[in-house]
Amino acid sequence: MKIYEELVARGLIAQVTNEEEIGNMINEGKATFYIGFDPTADSLHVGHFMALCLMKRLQMAGNKPIALLGGGTGMIGDPSGRNDLRQMMTVETIQHNCDCFKQQMSRFIDFSEGKAMMVNNAEWLMGLNYVELLREVGPHFSVNRMLAAECYKQRMEKGLTFLEFNYMIMQSYDFYMLFQKYGCNMQFGGDDQWSNMLGGTELIRRKLGKDAHAMTITLLLNSEGKKMGKTQSGAVWLDPNKTSPFEFYQYWRNIADADVLKCLRMLTFLPIEQINEMDKWEGSQLNTAKEILAFELTNLVHGEAEAEKAKEASRALFTSGNAADMPTAELTEEDFNGDEIDILTILQKSGLAPSRSEARRNVEQGGVAVDGEAVKDSKAVFTKAQLSGDGIVVKRGKKNFKKVILNTNGQ
Repeated sequence: MKIYEELVARGLIAQVTNEEEIGNMINEGKATFYIGFDPTADSLHVGHFMALCLMKRLQMAGNKPIALLGGGTGMIGDPSGRNDLRQMMTVETIQHNCDCFKQQMSRFIDFSEGKAMMVNNAEWLMGLNYVELLREVGPHFSVNRMLAAECYKQRMEKGLTFLEFNYMIMQSYDFYMLFQKYGCNMQFGGDDQWSNMLGGTELIRRKLGKDAHAMTITLLLNSEGKKMGKTQSGAVWLDPNKTSPFEFYQYWRNIADADVLKCLRMLTFLPIEQINEMDKWEGSQLNTAKEILAFELTNLVHGEAEAEKAKEASRALFTSGNAADMPTAELTEEDFNGDEIDILTILQKSGLAPSRSEARRNVEQGGVAVDGEAVKDSKAVFTKAQLSGDGIVVKRGKKNFKKVILNTNGQ
């Protein structure tokens, strides 16, 4: 199976400008492609994970990736998927974040001579003359079409600033410059970037009379249609100081049964045939699939040694002397407020805390974890789906564990 066909089989491709041409270029290793990363934090997170894996796959097939750091676009902020204005960052903060990104990306991409490039769009954006830019680029963008773009719709309801309105033009200009400076003929990105990416291909066509291509990656959504990579305590980061290898492992170990095979296909480098065989798995076999997923991804991000340590720690939590003998607390549907139950109620109802006030103190002091992940928000809630089946393992302090499950019979 060639690389493009494998990407399709793994469910990674959402939209393409010209499937035949893109397929041929990728399969023949002739694509010089870029993916943009705006430095909005000092670490990449799970939301970037699929893009990094895609870059790695395509580089392995002989294509040349360009990791574009948004030192310039980061000064504006991407309005896609936002209902509020992003916080403005200083030049120093943006540069620090770019430096952190480069270190993390090197785990996925070979940046040795001729294999890949890392470029910062501050190189051409920060020195632009406003009037010259308006004359050069402005005539090629229809305001009507821009306002109809999906990336602006959500912000239009709350009030789209002129600052954010320029983001599509800046991203399109990036592609235009990369095409000229580095022969970049393709842009990849999340499916929420489609309008911005088409702006780039259109600008190249209008200004240079040449074809460039765009392909969007399927967004990583769970079975409920929500973006993956968020937990009760925030984003799942690739920086081990922000999300430990154990917490990272546990995030993937505890995803829903309905999501595990999709994640194996989209994120791991296991042979597609091996994953297809797992389609027949059910029950306890799905827990094995989750362990495989968690190990593969932790290995990718943190290395084999950390992945092994996380796996052993996870098994120790659930098996050796713990899960087998761990006391179980059963909750009934009456304990829930609709579909949800808060962490304080869980602690009190399970007997791990004698009162809500004591439970709140435990949470606020960092002494509570659920499935190995610290819970620091006393308002954190969990759903009936999360407590069904195997339930969750709640830990208070160093030695107090309980498996908490929902008894759907109400007994």
